[in-house]
Amino acid sequence: MGWRYRHTVLAACMLAFFVTFFARLAISPVIPFIRADFTVTTASVGVALTGRWMTYGLAQFPSGILADRFGERRVILVAVGGTAVTSLLLAAAPVFAVFVLCAVALGAVAGLHYSVATTLLSRTFKDMGRAVGIHSLGAPLAGLLAPATAAWVGTRYGWRPAVALAAVVGVPVFVLFAWRVRPTAPRRPDQPVRDRLELGPLARVVSRPPIAFTLLIATCGTFVAQGLLSFLPTFLVEFRDATPAVAGIVFSGFFVVRAVGQIALGEISDAFGRDLALGVSMVAGAAGVVLLVAGPPTAAITVAVVLAGVGSSFFSALDPRFMDNLSEAERGAGFGLVRTVYTMLGSTGSATVGLLADLFGWGVSFGVMAALFAVTAVVIGVNAALRLGY
Repeated sequence: MGWRYRHTVLAACMLAFFVTFFARLAISPVIPFIRADFTVTTASVGVALTGRWMTYGLAQFPSGILADRFGERRVILVAVGGTAVTSLLLAAAPVFAVFVLCAVALGAVAGLHYSVATTLLSRTFKDMGRAVGIHSLGAPLAGLLAPATAAWVGTRYGWRPAVALAAVVGVPVFVLFAWRVRPTAPRRPDQPVRDRLELGPLARVVSRPPIAFTLLIATCGTFVAQGLLSFLPTFLVEFRDATPAVAGIVFSGFFVVRAVGQIALGEISDAFGRDLALGVSMVAGAAGVVLLVAGPPTAAITVAVVLAGVGSSFFSALDPRFMDNLSEAERGAGFGLVRTVYTMLGSTGSATVGLLADLFGWGVSFGVMAALFAVTAVVIGVNAALRLGY
C-alpha cells in the first residue's frame, strides 16, 4: 500500500503532538535549576505543573466544540503556534508567579490538540488502536529528545534556554502542518457554541456505566503518568544519586519504551480487546515503580524504566475504549469532555507527588503511585472476570 493523504494527516498530527509534548517535557529535567533560581520548594513547582496539566485537560472539551464549529485544522494550528509562543514567555518569566501563569497558559494552548487530532483520525482510519498508537508516538519521540536535550542545555546555559527549545521545534512544525494539511470542513458550522454547553446532555455522557468506568481507569492511570512525567528525573537525582545528565538520558529511555509500548498496546487492543491491553499496562507499571524505589541500583533501574514506560503507554488502548462507547456524532465534543474530566483529575498527580515527596520522601511518594497502578489493574481484572460489562 502506497503513501496516501491520510498518512500525511497522521504524520502531521503526530508531529503536532510532538511539539505540544516537547514543550511540557522540557521543564521536568530542569526543575532543580528552576527551584534554585526562584528559591521555591518541590511542592511549589508541583503546583505550577498541576496548573499546567489542569488547563491542558480543561482545554480538551472546548477544543472538540471549536473543531466542530471551525474545523480541526484551524484548532491544531492554534495549538502548535500557541505552544511555541507560550514557551518563549515561560522562558522569560521574571518571577515565579509569572512562571506559574505562563505554565498555565502553555497547558491551555497545548491542550487544544489531542482530542481534535484523535477525532480527525477516527474519521480517517478504521483501525483506531493503531492510528491512535502512531499519533501518540509524538509523546515518546518528544520524550526521547526533550529530556536529554533540555538537561544538557540547562546544565550548560541555564533553564531558560532549555525551556525555550520548544519554540525551535514548534515553528517548523506549524509551517509544515499549514502547508501539507488541507482545510477540514467543520461538522456544525452554524450551531452556536453555547448550545453545546448544556449540562444535561454532558452529564448523561459521563454517567454512562462504560464511560464512567473508563474514566476511573483513566484518572488513576493519568495521575501516575503525570507524577512520573513531572518528577522522574528529579527522583533519580535526589533518591538514586544520578547526575542531571544521566537522569535526562534515563528519562529519554523511558520514552523510547513508551514509543514501542504505544504501538504494541494499540495493536493488542485492536486484536485482543481494550481491557487486556490496559491490564497488561497497569501491571507492568506497578512492578516498574516498585523497582524504581526498592530495586538494586543499576540493573533494577533499567528494568524498572522499561516496565514503568509500558505502564505509562496505556493511552493507545484507553482512548479507543472511549471511542467504542461514543457515537459518531458524539466523538467531537464527547471525547473532548471525557478527556477534560480525566486529564484534570489526573493532573493532581504532579502536585500530590511533589507534596508527598516534601513531607515523607520520594520512597513514599512513588510507593503511592505503584499502589494506584496495582489497584487499577485489579479493578480491570474484576470487571473482566465477573463480566460486569463496564
